Amino acid sequence: MNITREKIDAIMHDCTLCPRNCHVDRMAGSRGFCGQNAEVTAARAALHFWEEPCISGDCGSGAVFFTGCSLQCIFCQNYSIAHPASNTPQNARPLSIGRLIQIFLELQAKGAANINLITAGHFLPQICLALTEAKSQGLSIPIVYNSSGYEKVSSLRLLEGLVDIYLPDLKYHSKQLAQQYSHAPDYFETASKAIEEMFRQAGTPVFDSETGLMKKGVIVRHLLLPGQTGDAKRILRYLHDTYGNDIYISIMNQYTPLRQAAQIPELNRRVSQAEYERVLSFADKIGIENGFMQIGNTAMESFIPDFHGEGLHV
Repeated sequence: MNITREKIDAIMHDCTLCPRNCHVDRMAGSRGFCGQNAEVTAARAALHFWEEPCISGDCGSGAVFFTGCSLQCIFCQNYSIAHPASNTPQNARPLSIGRLIQIFLELQAKGAANINLITAGHFLPQICLALTEAKSQGLSIPIVYNSSGYEKVSSLRLLEGLVDIYLPDLKYHSKQLAQQYSHAPDYFETASKAIEEMFRQAGTPVFDSETGLMKKGVIVRHLLLPGQTGDAKRILRYLHDTYGNDIYISIMNQYTPLRQAAQIPELNRRVSQAEYERVLSFADKIGIENGFMQIGNTAMESFIPDFHGEGLHV
C-alpha cells in the first residue's frame, strides 16, 4: 500500500491501527487508548547502545523513541513517555513528517547501525511515508521495528518492504497477567499472530559477516517478570516449537520496579538470579540455540534513557 498524506488523514479520521480499535478521530484532536492525536510526537532520537549486540554493535542503534503506547504496561520502564498522563511538552516533542525524514538521515550520518523505531505503531502511516521518502533521499541502513508485540496484522502489512528487522516483545502467555498488567487479555493471541506476520516479512536472520550486525530477521524479546518463570517457560516453548532456530529469542532479566508499579506487591521487586537461571536452563533444555541473555546488573534506572528531546530539534 502506497501511503499518501490523504491516506494518512483517512486512517486518522477513524483510527483502528491497533487492537484497541478505538475508532476515534485523531485528525480532530481526539485521543484513543494510545493517548495520541494525529501529530507525531517523540521524546528522543539518538545513538542507543543498550540493545542486543547485533542491533547496537559498537556504533549504536539510531533509536527514535516515540511517545504514547497502545499497550501501556503498568511496569513499563519508559512509562514517562508511554502513558498519556505523563506526556508533557518536555518529553513529547511534535515532529512533522519532513523533520522525521531529516532525523532518519541525521542518525545515518552519525554512523548508526540502523534506524530503530521504538513503540511506533500508533504513528504507522506517517512513519511509512517518512521512511519511503527518506529511502528516496539516501537512507540505506536497516530499519528496525521495535514493538510491544501488541499489533494488528493489517497494520503491520503497511510496513512490508520498509522494515528489515522486527524486534517485538512477547510479554505474556497468561490472559490473567495480560489483563492485570496491560488491560489486554487478548495479548498472546494478538501478539503471536503479529509475530507470525513479522516473520513472514523478514524471514530467517541475515548478518553482516564483517560486523556481526543483523541485516534482516526477527528477534523476539521476553522480559522475565518477578515470580513468573512458569509463564516465561510457556512463551519460550511456544516460540521454539513454532520457529525453531529461524528466529532469535532475547531472554531479559532487566525488570526494574518503578514507582508506578509499587502498589502491586509482586511487581515491587527485581527478578532473582535463581529465577533467571531457571528460565535460561529451560531454554537450553528445550534446544534454543539462537538466543541472547543478559549478564551483570541490568535492573537499574540508569539504563533508562533521559527523555528530554535529544536529537529532535532542527
